[in-house]
Amino acid sequence: TRTNTGVTTIIPADGNLYQNRLPAAILVANGYGKLAGISQVRELGEIETPIALTNTLNVPEGVAALVEWTLDQPGNEEVRSVNAVVGETNDGYLNDIRARVLTKAHFLKAIQVAKSGPVDEGAVGAGAGTVAFGFKGGIGTSSRKLPADLGGFTVGVLVQSNFGGVLTIDGAQVGKALGQYYLKDAVSGDESADGSIMIVVATDAPLSDRNLERLARRAIAGLARTGATMTNGSGDYVIAFSTADSVRRTNGTTLQTRSELANSAMSPLFQAVAEATEEAIYNSLLQAEEVEGHRGTVKALPIDKLKVLLTR
Repeated sequence: TRTNTGVTTIIPADGNLYQNRLPAAILVANGYGKLAGISQVRELGEIETPIALTNTLNVPEGVAALVEWTLDQPGNEEVRSVNAVVGETNDGYLNDIRARVLTKAHFLKAIQVAKSGPVDEGAVGAGAGTVAFGFKGGIGTSSRKLPADLGGFTVGVLVQSNFGGVLTIDGAQVGKALGQYYLKDAVSGDESADGSIMIVVATDAPLSDRNLERLARRAIAGLARTGATMTNGSGDYVIAFSTADSVRRTNGTTLQTRSELANSAMSPLFQAVAEATEEAIYNSLLQAEEVEGHRGTVKALPIDKLKVLLTR
C-alpha cells in the first residue's frame, strides 16, 4: 500500500477566533461531501476555528484537533461548544484511504506550523493524493487586488482540487486535445469525474455573511471556466470569510455595530474571485508532479504540450 495524503490548515486571522469571530459563508455547488461544521456557519454566518482540509475518512481526526486547539486558547477556559470546520476530498486512488493514517497530532502540527506568506502548491498537504481532470491535482492559490478607486481590497483563494470534467484553459479545451477528459471512454465506463473540490476564499473587504455567500457563488464561475462538470459524486464547496476588523463579531455582546461594504460595491469583488479561483485551480495542476500511488500512477499535466496548445 502507498500513503499519499495530508493536511492543509488555514488560520483565518490573528487573535482568539472563538471570542472574536469572523463573518463567513459556505456555498454548496454539489453536496456529495463531508464538510464538518457547515450547518452552524450557515445558521450564524460566522466562523470560530481554523479551517482544516484533508481526506474524506480523516475528517473526525481534524474535528478533534480543532476542538482541542480551540479549548486550549487563553480566554476559552469556559467554552463548552466548538464548531470545527473541516473540509475534504477523496484521495482514495493514490492514497490507501482505508488505512486512515492521519491522527489528531498531524492536524495540531499543521496548525502550529501554519504561517503567512507564499503557499506551497501542487502535491502537498491535503493535495498530496488528489487528482484533477485525470492529471495530478493538489493545492493551488491565487489572488486579486482591486485598484484603489474600487476599494483596494484583496481577494485570495486556496483550492484543494480533486475533480473532473474537460480541462479548459483560456477557452481552449486542452483536456480533449491531450486525450484526457470525462466521458472519453464512456462505453467502457472506466473513467470518472467524481472527487470534489474545496475552495477557500478570504478577503479583507468588510463583508456581511450574506455578501460573503454572494462572493462564494461567484467562485463557482471560476470553477466552471476550468471545464468542471460537478458530477453526482463530487463535493464542490466554497468557504468564504472576511478578515476586516470592522465586521468581526465579539462573542457575548448584545448589540453589535458594523461597517460593511454596500451591495453596489460587490461587482469588482465578484470579478476578482472568479479570476482567482480559476487561476488557483490551474496552479494546483501546474505545480503538481507525477505521483505513484495506492492503485496506480497519475501523471502531471504535460506543461510543454500545454504551451504548444495554448500558443495555437
